[in-house]
Amino acid sequence: MNQLSRIYIDGPPLALVSRLLPAKSKLNFGLLSHIHLHAKAQDRYAGKGELQAAQSISQTNLLALIDNLKRTIRKLSWQPKDTDWGAYYDQTNYSTEALAHKIRLVKDYLVKASPKLVWDLGANTGLFSRIACDSGASTIAFDIDPAAVELNYLEVKKNHESNLLPLLLDLTNPSPALGWENRERDSIFHRHKPDLIMSLALIHHLAISNNVPLEMIASMFAKLSPWLIVEFVPKHDSQVQRLLSTREDIFENYDQANFEGKFSNIYDLVTSDEIQDSHRTLYLFKRKDQ
Repeated sequence: MNQLSRIYIDGPPLALVSRLLPAKSKLNFGLLSHIHLHAKAQDRYAGKGELQAAQSISQTNLLALIDNLKRTIRKLSWQPKDTDWGAYYDQTNYSTEALAHKIRLVKDYLVKASPKLVWDLGANTGLFSRIACDSGASTIAFDIDPAAVELNYLEVKKNHESNLLPLLLDLTNPSPALGWENRERDSIFHRHKPDLIMSLALIHHLAISNNVPLEMIASMFAKLSPWLIVEFVPKHDSQVQRLLSTREDIFENYDQANFEGKFSNIYDLVTSDEIQDSHRTLYLFKRKDQ
């Protein structure tokens, strides 16, 4: 449903929204009046070719209408559930020791790079995004899962975290330039670029789930940011085995040596560490032109 914002830059039409909402939404007086009845009124008068007499509305009634609309919106809530990544940290294969070590490494790498703006790609609910914020960086937390983004957003609101912005993003089909001459809304890659990208437990999803070659992943990251913290998850890791359980393993080039080779064509390796009690390795890269 979030893709509708690409098609309708000013918001989905009321008639479409009215059809998409469940029948029980008509029991909500605010939704009934502001969406369903409004949509019917639009349909009733559309295309009649007759000028309708302008109906005036007093300032008092207009303010009351706006107040009712605001109250309707404030009462709306969504409790995310039943998505792949909304409860990621409850299902991950990290041991307590592995997760603690990974956190220490990420903190150390952030100190070395000293970024002011971080993009956390595949941020889930924002655990490592907040670590980046604690290092002094403003952070944008991107994830493909709307439930994870919503949970992150609710946490941001609850804690008044002004330096963290959760956003929904499919990295394999990112937000394009939109509007008049494609200049009304910039594509995600043409907005302000980060000083550092974090790509933690993401590479295997891009390379295996979406068939993106490692050299293309490295190239995209390098175009966006001079610094990169990236985690490599090998094939024998249980999470990669989960991805391969329903498909043929055609990814003969997906191994650590090939990963390091492709990324080293564009980056200089600053440091790397094996994450304790896991099969994974964390890397800090710096683009060669820096």
